[in-house]
Amino acid sequence: MSHLRPICTIVGAGEGLGRSLAKKFATHGFDIALISRSERNAAPILDAIQKENADVTARFFSADVTDTNAVELAFAQIRKDLGDTSTLLYTARGDYTAYEPLALPYDVLEHVFRVEVMGAFAAAKSVLPSMIERQKGKIFFTSATAAFRGSANFPQYAIAKFGMRALSQSLAKAYSKNGIHVAHMRLDLDLDVPIMRAFHAKSDHEPNMVAPDDVAQSFWLTHQQPKTAWSNEVELRPFTENWTY
Repeated sequence: MSHLRPICTIVGAGEGLGRSLAKKFATHGFDIALISRSERNAAPILDAIQKENADVTARFFSADVTDTNAVELAFAQIRKDLGDTSTLLYTARGDYTAYEPLALPYDVLEHVFRVEVMGAFAAAKSVLPSMIERQKGKIFFTSATAAFRGSANFPQYAIAKFGMRALSQSLAKAYSKNGIHVAHMRLDLDLDVPIMRAFHAKSDHEPNMVAPDDVAQSFWLTHQQPKTAWSNEVELRPFTENWTY
């Protein structure tokens, strides 16, 4: 369908970075499609979008990213209801429970791989054909330093993030020539969100938490890059960070 405003689809939108990204892109006139499992989790984000810019359309679409068919169906519904996605932001994240490699259950590894790689691939496959037809589009994958190094304590996360980075590079190499900007957004930081505050609750030092709005601003700046000078690998860290890679 024809649509006047560009459409930003955020997969795995949560109360932290997903909310900030939704607000940022809505501010700049994008209609917003949120894909997640729970409409209850999406409701506060939809409210925040309307407060940010009441002129844009914001809709929730249900899908479990571990189910590739469900992901494809959600994008088909977005296309029917709103139009073709012009910007895809994949923010879904897998399990972050500590396991030594030999203690890692197969089903945990498979689940995280499905979230980080299979779901990301299904989302990209759903939007790429129309982007290629239009000769423009943006696909950004939210990642972490785990994409560059293995882990003795979180092997499932590192394995999956390695896969996400390989996917991002493969898509960039294949489709940049078609005007598609693909970027692997590597966050070497702790977002100031409840899950990370709980993770650091027993720490003996004060973590350097980063506001999701600040990260969303960096996503937007990357989104604005001219195609003659695209970044395909972007790393974000606070000025106080002790570099881990």
